[in-house]
Amino acid sequence: MSKQTIIVTGASSGIGEGVAKYFLEKGDNVVINSTTPEKLERVYQQLGGGNNLAMVAGNVKDKKTGERLADVALEKFGSIDVLINNAGIFDNKPFLEVDEAYLDKFLDTNLKGTFFTSQAVVPQMLKQQGGVIINIGTPLVYYGLGGAPASAPVASKGAIHALTIQLAAEFGSRNIRVNTIAPGVIRTPMHGDSSDKMAGIHLVNRVGEVQDVAEMIYTVAKSNFINGAIINVDGGMGAGHNLK
Repeated sequence: MSKQTIIVTGASSGIGEGVAKYFLEKGDNVVINSTTPEKLERVYQQLGGGNNLAMVAGNVKDKKTGERLADVALEKFGSIDVLINNAGIFDNKPFLEVDEAYLDKFLDTNLKGTFFTSQAVVPQMLKQQGGVIINIGTPLVYYGLGGAPASAPVASKGAIHALTIQLAAEFGSRNIRVNTIAPGVIRTPMHGDSSDKMAGIHLVNRVGEVQDVAEMIYTVAKSNFINGAIINVDGGMGAGHNLK
């Protein structure tokens, strides 16, 4: 399989870092992104900082960040084959306590970040007659948890699911495929030390690992016939829960 150029947003920890590492190990070129330059530099060095790795610091809610990611990918590697819109935030707050600033925080990072970064890479994908965009969603868009109030982030993720289907429809005939991966609870710094407490919301009665998500993202990125799909990588969370 020929070497491709992969852009990964939100790559300074967790799923993003793991996905970047996975593609590098498979031999691809990778451009990593984070809002925090210091964390991004640390991951850049941990991943080897070689000739097949580049980095761009910046908040994806800003259109210019996506544009810089596209520019760096083209300048260093000559193509943009896969965009992984991983940058995202999640938190719990009761619906009646959500104010405009709190809602905007999720719409900015999750929805605007995904929207504008995709907008930045699609022209090059059209030019090269092919490309893949993979967004990160959540099974909670379709399967709510009453004990975990998360209306603001879930609303933003629901918009990402809808955007995925619409972009797949708009660009599928131009050989640009758009899909969403929806992870369950994954053992990452975002969940801190409490992730294993949520094992029971998955039918497999354990939380997921970053590798589980990275493997699926890689599979979808390299496939030629998956488009407009919302793929749960959730240990059966979307199908039910493991009650004790």
